Amino acid sequence: MFSDRPTQLVPPVVAKMAAWSACLIVVGVVVYVFASIVARLSFVALPVAIALLLTALLFPLTSRLTRAGLRPIYATWITLLIALAVLVGAGWLIGARASDEFPTVVDQVQKSINELRDWLVTGPIHLDTKQLDDWVQTITNQLKTSQAALTNTVLTAGQVAIEVLASIVLMLFVTFFLLKDGDRIWSWFLKGFGGMSSRVDRAGRAAWTTVSHYVQGTVAVAAVHGLLMGIVLAGLGVPLWAPLAILIFLASFIPIIGIFIAGTVATLVTLGTTSPLKALIFLAVLIVEQQLENHVLQPLIVGRALNFHPLAIIIVLAVGGILGGIAGAAVAVPVAAVIYRALPELRHETRALPPAEKPPPPTAETPPSPQPPAEKESEQSKG
Repeated sequence: MFSDRPTQLVPPVVAKMAAWSACLIVVGVVVYVFASIVARLSFVALPVAIALLLTALLFPLTSRLTRAGLRPIYATWITLLIALAVLVGAGWLIGARASDEFPTVVDQVQKSINELRDWLVTGPIHLDTKQLDDWVQTITNQLKTSQAALTNTVLTAGQVAIEVLASIVLMLFVTFFLLKDGDRIWSWFLKGFGGMSSRVDRAGRAAWTTVSHYVQGTVAVAAVHGLLMGIVLAGLGVPLWAPLAILIFLASFIPIIGIFIAGTVATLVTLGTTSPLKALIFLAVLIVEQQLENHVLQPLIVGRALNFHPLAIIIVLAVGGILGGIAGAAVAVPVAAVIYRALPELRHETRALPPAEKPPPPTAETPPSPQPPAEKESEQSKG
């Protein structure tokens, strides 16, 4: 009686809100602890996440080679060698174009800076030449003052380079074994869930389908985007058009934010190396192509796998960027899509098949079933 009295004093709505609040607090604590563990193990978590995305991208090729009769280990090696050849070719293209065109870019940028300086002095702004010289001198002094900081940054960059190299090695190992033994690894993983294995299996397969569609669709859209922008840059006579096109391709993997940053860099390079008119033309083409991508390509190719509202994507990107920087923003959308698709499969139980209907018992009105000819002949022989 005493135990029921507090419950009777609290309205049912408040009691339900308190129960939901307690559940949300528990879930929030679990998510915070999990995020803290991932942040501490980012050296392992990030390469594994990238390896999963690479596996989703490369697995169709490995599967086709396996179905063609190759052993899984040979199919995996061929897939990785093809991917490595593509990366080496892209890197060679960037390096060759950059080494050939970089001196021209420096000369054109210096010429553009001098033209801009003359325009600021003789144009409608009518700035003082001494004031411009003071600004240049201030920037030079700041660079000299921060020389020690730049040296420390270079040393830190060396340490970061070693960590990046180790992460790449780990990523390649994880990708290799996921491509080769992905099915066996998943079967071994399901054994730890006992009676929940069927739910986890359905959730995992739904998540994997979502990741595969997202990665393959994003690569297709990014390839179209980078190819078109590369053609536009080459047509406008912009130096370093090939590296800029590859930059736009890579930036397309970070929704909304990536293309904004890459487009800004490409526009500034166009402005500094050609003319303001060509920079405006490139910016206009970039905006139109981006709108076509957002309203045509993305809904047709990627939208079916995600079905996310743009506001949800922006919020997910903001959270991923705060937690993991650029890498967090890159993997935030597929992670959110995986969670969104996997949770319903974890909640729903497998419906049991209805029992087979038994035939009704024979009645007087129901004629007996006809006997096969063999049985009739045996009865006649007995008679």
